[in-house]
Amino acid sequence: MTRNDPLAEAAAEPIASGMAVGLGTGRAASRGIVALGERASRERLDLRCVATSRASQELARSLGLSVGTLEEIGPLDYMFDGADEVDPLLRMIKGRGGAMTREKIVAHAARRRVYLVQSAKLSTRLGQTAPLPIEVQADRASAVLTEVGLPGTMRRATDGRPYLTDGGHPVIDVALAADVDLAQLAARLDALPGVVGHGLFLNEADEVLVEDTAGHVTRHSR
Repeated sequence: MTRNDPLAEAAAEPIASGMAVGLGTGRAASRGIVALGERASRERLDLRCVATSRASQELARSLGLSVGTLEEIGPLDYMFDGADEVDPLLRMIKGRGGAMTREKIVAHAARRRVYLVQSAKLSTRLGQTAPLPIEVQADRASAVLTEVGLPGTMRRATDGRPYLTDGGHPVIDVALAADVDLAQLAARLDALPGVVGHGLFLNEADEVLVEDTAGHVTRHSR
């Protein structure tokens, strides 16, 4: 139950019957999905949901939520998701869960986008606490790493094999220098052959909900 989960409840609270909702990926997003599933069951909400990963889709369906594709459902009224790192301008790094490409697609289809983080995810600049994930085509991984010009490593799964996203692509985790121009880097990655997607979310957050160590939630709007 999520009655003692103010962050999850704050994420689900604006959602009303009849809405199309995007569901993020990761621990914070999963908490929101559980809270939404409980609200939908309790209040008999009629919702159409789009999940950003197989894991989120399976969780949502297990809670009785109706999940379809973005192509089937179309523009979204609202979405919630987590983030790995957030700076004072509400720019984010995402992708620790490997779903950043789909998460960005769904975010750009949503009218209102809300992100859920714990206070430890806040930093003065992106790259202090989280690497930047870059999803790449397998045969371009080394070339992309060279062309980006930043130190990075291929992500490995827990069994030591190359990590693959739901789309079947490997991920490079890159360290960001303190003086990197984030907008320029994002534009360069967007144009680089072999890059499927990346975890720089510079303009997507309309609102960030921050949970402190005592469980209190504060709202930060763009």
